[in-house]
Amino acid sequence: MAQLVATLASTHHPFYLKATTMPPEQQMPEAPEWKRKVEAYRETLERTKPDILVMVGSDHFHQIFLDNCPQFLIGKAERYDATFYNEEREFGIPKYVLDGDEDMSRFMHQSLMDQNFDFAFSNELKIDHSIICPIITVRPDADLPVVPIYTNIFAPPLHTPKRFYDLGRAIRKAIDDYPSDKRIAAIGTGHLSLELGGPRQFMETGPDPQFDRQAIDWLRAGDIDAILENVTHESMGQSGNATHGFLNFILMLGVAGPEGADYVDNLDLFHTMEAYFTWYPKEQAA
Repeated sequence: MAQLVATLASTHHPFYLKATTMPPEQQMPEAPEWKRKVEAYRETLERTKPDILVMVGSDHFHQIFLDNCPQFLIGKAERYDATFYNEEREFGIPKYVLDGDEDMSRFMHQSLMDQNFDFAFSNELKIDHSIICPIITVRPDADLPVVPIYTNIFAPPLHTPKRFYDLGRAIRKAIDDYPSDKRIAAIGTGHLSLELGGPRQFMETGPDPQFDRQAIDWLRAGDIDAILENVTHESMGQSGNATHGFLNFILMLGVAGPEGADYVDNLDLFHTMEAYFTWYPKEQAA
């Protein structure tokens, strides 16, 4: 059977690459620290030597629109083009082509269906920065095959936090059951408190620093009971109009355990809190 070697959950900031590679005199003051933290986070994946990356993200209305919007979708392609024009133009993200792992995608899809998750699928999926950002930060050589999974965190109605957690558990079971000797890492990205296009977008911190601190503490402890007791669609909306990206963090906690994180870091970047978490399976933890 396959071996889960690491579970990573982080925010995905599309300006990271541009902010840390422009000439030093043009960089914002936080750029060197941001780069240092990302490179330290990268090591948490590198040490596990994965063979395949199961990537969880959410399409930012680049390929998935309101005319046909699945709650959950899995890519089943041989390869994936990545990066849309506006991401090149606005964020300086280059184009990528990522290899897929069709066999694992097929197995994952069937396993999730058997566990009562009715997934849509795509053999022609083009992926955006929710998956490319963690490739840039933790696997910049883009040299491993991926199994991409998209969740709907933008277009109501959304599934409940509990459903996202249960999906994480189902993904974990599919990884554990995959008949292979491959080493699998699961990587997912979302948000803490976040405001997009609203009056709280350009504050000195994220729109709800109290939520950010509490969310980090919950994930650090692996406290899914506290998360499910306190986090609702309404409470996330009060913390910022795009805070529902936290649902992907809940999903990744489902993949991981629930267990306390082995690695936790964060960085306050004026309008958002960047956060980085890694869980190792107990038998792999140092």
